[in-house]
Parts: sequence; structure tokens; C-alpha cells
Amino acid sequence: MDRSAHWEHVYRTKAPDQVSWFQAEAGLSRQLIERALPDRGASIVDVGAGASTLVDGLLAAGYGRITVSDLSARALEIAQARLGAAADAVNWEHADVLTHPFAPASVDLWHDRAVFHFLTSPDERMQYVAQVRGALRSGGLALVATFAEDGPTRCSGLEVVRYAPEQLQSEFGAEFRLLESQREMHTTPTGGVQAFTYCLCRYEP
Repeated sequence: MDRSAHWEHVYRTKAPDQVSWFQAEAGLSRQLIERALPDRGASIVDVGAGASTLVDGLLAAGYGRITVSDLSARALEIAQARLGAAADAVNWEHADVLTHPFAPASVDLWHDRAVFHFLTSPDERMQYVAQVRGALRSGGLALVATFAEDGPTRCSGLEVVRYAPEQLQSEFGAEFRLLESQREMHTTPTGGVQAFTYCLCRYEP
């Protein structure tokens, strides 16, 4: 499967508030980030962000070094148009999280809501974790959200892997110390309810 083509098609055929993962406000992610990373000058990367409104919330909270990354150029265009002039304060990257050359030890907080659970092969997951290790500074934070163990088995026509907090942390390994986990019951635009697992880990190599 061509992942880039898949997500480009999604964002060119559906409005941002029609996709199941839509959040009018990325409340839990923002809450966790603000509590764990009070330094507004810290470097934050939101991978697989799509047209997420998290960047809006982070800008409003005063964070000034934000990178938004996604496979879909259309998704990034939607987010930029929504932000207007404020988009100029954000670093936008049309990139594949598995292959993008992140600057080594350049990130204070890595955020991912609903990318990791699409990585169904062990090799892809290992590649992803290697990217996180390379990008995060020592002591940096990884905030990753996936479908919970009782969440959906498919999303956007694709299979997913579901995780309990301990299972998700174990995919990253002992260098990532679990600081906090949260469960979120996400209501989709059509009224369905999806269970998510959020894990906040500190990278301690």
C-alpha cells in the first residue's frame, strides 16, 4: 500500500470534520503537553498530524517552536488555511515519519495521536521507535496515543494494532520510562465512541 496516496485521497475527498479522528479541540494532548512541558520555548513535533487542531491550541498556549508533519500535503494545506497568518510561526513538513531525516537530538516533545497504531508490522514499529530515539534529546518526552485494547480494529479502511498502556510502552523499550497514561473515549463526528490509550514517556538513554 502506498501510505502517502491513501492519506492524500482521504484528505482530498473528506472534509476535516468528517474523518473519524476529528477533534474540534485536542484537549487531552494539549493538557498533557502543558503539564509535562511548561517551557514555551521547547521544540515540539506533531507527527502524522493531518489537519489536527493541536497546533492551534499549542500556539494559543504560547509555544513557539512547533513542527507539524504529515504524509498528506492536502492535510497540511487545510491546517495552514485554518490558521491564516499564524501558520507562518509553524514549521510544516510534508514527510513520512518512518524515513524523514529528523535532526538528531533536536526535539523536546514528540507527539503522535493515531499514527503508531497503523504500523502493523514489527519492522515498521522498530523503524518508528528508532526515529523517535534519534530525534528526541536525552530527557525528552514522547506522547503517543493509539486505539486502546478495546478500541476499533480498523480505521480508514486499514487494520490497526490496539494497545494497553503497558503494551504500548513496551514497544518503545526500557529507555522510555512511562510517566503517565490516560484513557480517552473519543466521540466521532457520526456519534460513535472509540477508546484511546495515551502514554507519556521520558526518554532516558
